[in-house]
Amino acid sequence: MVENISLNKMLEESFKKNWNSPALSDYKGITLHYRDVARRIEKLHIIFKICGVKKGDKISICSRNQANWGVVFLASITYGAVPVPILHEFKPGNVHHIVNHSDSRILFVGKMVWETLSETEMPGLEAIIMIDDFSLLHATREQIVETRERLNEMFGKKYPKEFGPEAISYHEEESPDELAMINYTSGTSGFSKGVMIPYRALVSNVLFAKEVVPNVRNNSNIVSMLPTAHMYGMMFEFLFEMTVGAHVHFLTRVPSPKIIMEAFATIKPDIIISVPLIIEKIYKQKLQPILNKTSIKVLLKLPVIDQKIQNKIKDELIKTFGGRFYEIIIGGAAFNKEADEFFNKIGFPYTVGYGMTECAPIISYAAWNEAKLFSCGKAAPRMEIRIASADPGRIPGEIQVKGANTMLGYYKNEEATAEIFTSDGWMRTGDMGIIDSDGYLFIKGRCKSMILGPSGQNIYPEEIESAINNMPYVIESLVIDDGGKLVALVYPDMDLAEKDNMDQAALQCKMEENIAAVNIDMPNYSKIASVRIMPEEFEKTPKKSIKRYMYQ
Repeated sequence: MVENISLNKMLEESFKKNWNSPALSDYKGITLHYRDVARRIEKLHIIFKICGVKKGDKISICSRNQANWGVVFLASITYGAVPVPILHEFKPGNVHHIVNHSDSRILFVGKMVWETLSETEMPGLEAIIMIDDFSLLHATREQIVETRERLNEMFGKKYPKEFGPEAISYHEEESPDELAMINYTSGTSGFSKGVMIPYRALVSNVLFAKEVVPNVRNNSNIVSMLPTAHMYGMMFEFLFEMTVGAHVHFLTRVPSPKIIMEAFATIKPDIIISVPLIIEKIYKQKLQPILNKTSIKVLLKLPVIDQKIQNKIKDELIKTFGGRFYEIIIGGAAFNKEADEFFNKIGFPYTVGYGMTECAPIISYAAWNEAKLFSCGKAAPRMEIRIASADPGRIPGEIQVKGANTMLGYYKNEEATAEIFTSDGWMRTGDMGIIDSDGYLFIKGRCKSMILGPSGQNIYPEEIESAINNMPYVIESLVIDDGGKLVALVYPDMDLAEKDNMDQAALQCKMEENIAAVNIDMPNYSKIASVRIMPEEFEKTPKKSIKRYMYQ
């Protein structure tokens, strides 16, 4: 278990050992070595002390990914404060609410985010600090202003000789159950809840990463493209790396496939963490057009040539992702079945894991060479999984979990906490699935999105959507129940339709053809009755899951 392991001591040892190595970089921008990060941490500790921050006090962080985001998070946790990362895509009202609800004492904010916020809406804050250059935006006391102005002088007085590795000594958590951070969920159901994550969950996830990707060490490079304020990106593209002395490169702009590919080619990461959307876009843009050519389709039916083409595609793909990575770990949402099947067939080193914010985040995983198609692995170390079903191997039931990774509960929300835990202490995930005889987990969909068929059959819209999304001219889709009939809402590829001279009527006709093709493989109770074209893409959470509740 994790009882005798301190996360902050792991960080302290890593900083001392990797003092002169690069730690955090903004892609095409600044690079901070571990010694620079340690120096900035110490300066922030001086500010925290003057602001009266005590152990357990909350510090909010709201900005895009950047090196200073990492500095603030590490400064907060190593001081014994509780960082509250907030997704910078959240609406201003939601940011104000989270800062107030979490009882935060200080807010570190990005320039773009600050333009939409107001200090009068967050009366509990002692200070608001611009994360880009640590300038003071608002302070309740003159002493804080003075401290910021004289910070270098105060630091010099505290360390008159030199600031070396022996100078650092970080807060050591008293118990594995001590509150380490609060992460507010992005939520497909509309409300943000503050997930209270204890140190044991962070330690267990760090140990998990060390166990499954031993090739990530102090000479490794990582590209951070997921939001660091989201548990998945924060844990596996940043925090774990800091404990082993790796070098994290933050993509500071919106990670389009073009920027991502360019960064992979330059940085050549040792491990890649991704959400399905990014991999699916690359599959659709780079591979589908080639695979759909008649000549290639014919060649793929000839065994020897098929194998040669597959190997060539695999080699090209590996090169596209930098050529050095051990595997790509995909998580955060369901992976497109066609892409999953194709990558599996060519032996591409990828795997699909499963987790949630409430487990900081990992629940299940299998290495790429042990994974089963359409599964998301087995229970992670120190975690147990059960299916609430009479026959867990055949009849889907709710996935329930227990172990070191699980949260303490929701901050100031006893009702939601009581609701998520069963009477015997298991945590309900809200997802439906089955477990096979080898212990592999297969997810069917969300409990809340499951639709009851006309004769009581369970319909999982995610499975139908996966088939629709592979159809021509479809970017994304959502299947809803409309008065007992299944309706597909489709957001089409307007650019491609325009290029092919298709007007609205022709596009509608094409979508109806698509649905007819999908229906052939569906049981009667899962057949789509009609299709509606959506004029703009679906509203999404920062994790890029569609906010289903807005369309039901």
